[in-house]
Amino acid sequence: MRKSNLRIIGIPEGVEKENGAESVLKEIIQENFPNLGIEGEMCAEEVFRSPRFVNIKGPTARHIVLKMAKMNDKERILRAAMQKKITYKGTPIRLSVDFSTETLQARREWNDIFKTLKDKNLQPRILYPAKISFRYEGEIKCFPDKQKLRDFVAKRPPLQEILKKPLLPEKRKNGRKGSQNTE
Repeated sequence: MRKSNLRIIGIPEGVEKENGAESVLKEIIQENFPNLGIEGEMCAEEVFRSPRFVNIKGPTARHIVLKMAKMNDKERILRAAMQKKITYKGTPIRLSVDFSTETLQARREWNDIFKTLKDKNLQPRILYPAKISFRYEGEIKCFPDKQKLRDFVAKRPPLQEILKKPLLPEKRKNGRKGSQNTE
């Protein structure tokens, strides 16, 4: 289960070979959260580097994934991480939840809409697990799927114009791509 997994992003390759990846987590906690109250009994059941992803823009270190023994430890670490910039030996890093592949795919499906809303200064956010929210007419609107967003946009002409392309049904998008390839 990924429910208790924690992802550490930004740790250079090979650091964990000296003392193990679990020691990296303990160093991060000691350096950034000395008052967190997680003692030595905190342990990770499983620790590994994620598989390498192909990044065209430049090489990046693989993420470290930790399966925590206690869900409460993970939640306390993440809560503390949201309030402060985290470093490992002076290098900025990020701590995040390790999402399942289905959740990651659902979050990726919001990318086009997110970029469009961001360009129009509507302050979009992707909420857990895969919802989008944005500020419209002074209120924050939240949508769990594209169909509910389409229904909302249908009643608001200014939003229709902004989100015309990103909200095209998938069949139309695929159909247009296919027809362009044959010409």
